[in-house]
Amino acid sequence: MYKGQSAATCTNGRASSCAGVSRIVMDAPPAQEDARPFVQVAALMREAGLRVPEVLAWDEAHGFLLLDDLGRHTLLEVIDHERPLASLPHYEQAIDALVRWQVASRPGVLPAYDEALLRRELALFPDWYLARHRGVTLEGADLQTFQQACDLIVRSNLAAPAVYVHRDFMPRNLMVGDDPTQLGVLDFQDAVYGPITYDIACLMRDAFLSWEEDFVLDVTVRYWQAARKAGLPVGEDFGEFYRAVEWMGLQRHLKVAGIFARLTLRDGKPKYLADAPRFIGYIRATAGRYRELTPLLRLVDRIEGTEAPTGFMYGRP
Repeated sequence: MYKGQSAATCTNGRASSCAGVSRIVMDAPPAQEDARPFVQVAALMREAGLRVPEVLAWDEAHGFLLLDDLGRHTLLEVIDHERPLASLPHYEQAIDALVRWQVASRPGVLPAYDEALLRRELALFPDWYLARHRGVTLEGADLQTFQQACDLIVRSNLAAPAVYVHRDFMPRNLMVGDDPTQLGVLDFQDAVYGPITYDIACLMRDAFLSWEEDFVLDVTVRYWQAARKAGLPVGEDFGEFYRAVEWMGLQRHLKVAGIFARLTLRDGKPKYLADAPRFIGYIRATAGRYRELTPLLRLVDRIEGTEAPTGFMYGRP
């Protein structure tokens, strides 16, 4: 919302005072965009010790907010995609912010990331990516295959302990500003209370860049260690935790493929659907690791005209 990327009805502009102080002006018309979740979550994150936009003024009746400026460069813009180890310090900063956010969690404060919401998001894949983009309507055995996969995914996701979830915790929403020790956090207005596995899955399986699995594992292990040290409920077995992260990521990949198709076909933003193959790749990689997801893999491969991966894969039972 801060950057005007989450909500089509919300726009933002940068303004500078005579003294050279930069501010962000947010225009969120109340009839189309409720700014209250943004203000609420900003306060929660600030209380947790995160660097987020401070709401300096809020004309709630007209939907105008004045925010401080966290900088002009996102983490996505400054990390070196070809040199993962050079990017590790930034990812360690992201881990620190994420753990702080999760430690501050309290039930009953944010909306629940419950079964109904998980299933609504999963439905975006057959409704938009398959039916509208691929021209494929799931019926009969194919529909049953997808529904059974959704049942498994939802069951796994709901088994994870619940914490605060940013829900779009990725490099494009993390800001590199004047403070070199801390990343800024944006685009948090859709935060919920749900699976602890979600945000780390989102961070390492990005919508706009992909890392090799050794780097994904490295950062995820670092997060798991930091979370355990902070007393968060991530379990004592990293293998079990990583499996849960992958299954949470699978739910997100299916959802985002549907969202990207919707953004292109309904909202006229073709650049999003151009990134859909990345999510299909994520879906195939995860479904290929676990035998119970083999029917889903075969379904996706048949629709995409791809071949299932073979050989040993990490995490396969």
